[in-house]
Amino acid sequence: MKEFEEKDLINLEENEDIEDFDDSDDFEEMEISDSENKEVFFVSDVENQRIDVFISEKLNESRNSVQKLISDGNITVNDKEVKANYKVKINDAIKIVIPPPELLDVEAENIPLDIIYEDKDLVVINKAQGMVVHPAPGHYSGTMVNGLMYHLKDLSTINGVLRPGIVHRLDKNTSGLMLVAKNDRAHNFLAKCLKEHSINRIYYALIQGNIKKDEGEINAPLGRSEKDRKKRTVTHKNSKEAITNYWVVERYGNYTLVKLQLKTGRTHQIRVHMKHIGHPVVGDDVYGSKSNKFGLDGQLLHSKILGFIHPTTKEYMEFESELPDYFIKVLNKIKT
Repeated sequence: MKEFEEKDLINLEENEDIEDFDDSDDFEEMEISDSENKEVFFVSDVENQRIDVFISEKLNESRNSVQKLISDGNITVNDKEVKANYKVKINDAIKIVIPPPELLDVEAENIPLDIIYEDKDLVVINKAQGMVVHPAPGHYSGTMVNGLMYHLKDLSTINGVLRPGIVHRLDKNTSGLMLVAKNDRAHNFLAKCLKEHSINRIYYALIQGNIKKDEGEINAPLGRSEKDRKKRTVTHKNSKEAITNYWVVERYGNYTLVKLQLKTGRTHQIRVHMKHIGHPVVGDDVYGSKSNKFGLDGQLLHSKILGFIHPTTKEYMEFESELPDYFIKVLNKIKT
């Protein structure tokens, strides 16, 4: 497909957390959103392919979301509305109008949060395993954002009603340190740091098997799985660069405790990369084994160290979170 014209071309994956609500992202940078429609123009260079399949593949978006755009009249071909089964032709002029996210009210809830640092610009949260970061359609309560709205007076507004203050995300079942912005100036600064990969992000994970090398780099691009679009996989098709470094902390025979540093922040990056090299994260029932011999509620993956330049003082700050009790319990069990 060749590009015809572009106005504010956006990445539809900025809202992928809605589709993948139960298991969102490792530490993926959040795209800054706004409230206006986006328009994307293409000229087709394929023949006789369904338009919903065509657009889904080219924009790396689910067919359901593309079909919703079509049914709402937001996709036209040669200035005419079409149905999802329309077969594209060579040189069809396709226009896609992407509406802004739906504005919804999110209520403050008295949910306990482990706030380990707070000032006028930001907050560092130690997120518990099992806590979803922010609401999505159909799931408006019980999230970290609901708790933030109760405990904090101010939150940045850049990412809208559903994600106030949220600069980045962690998977529901990944625990550990997260940054939250209390104003838009701090949010913009921290988002820029994430984009430039200048925030130090260190995870600890217990992985299956005895990994051969004491340290290494996994450089493998990630994209949506064609078999299951809620999953990610290593692929060169419609993918993004993804780089993870790892170091062995301790070996336990059939298991290895590793330290990991993210150079990029892609959806499920650590979990997919570890599966890719044959050492999935223990407790990961999506990318690892379905058996649950340790009785875990999710993967043993913890955001342990978070370091960043403060948006106001411009001084480097670093925080560390101890491994949670359920993680330590498994380590003690495999030691014996």
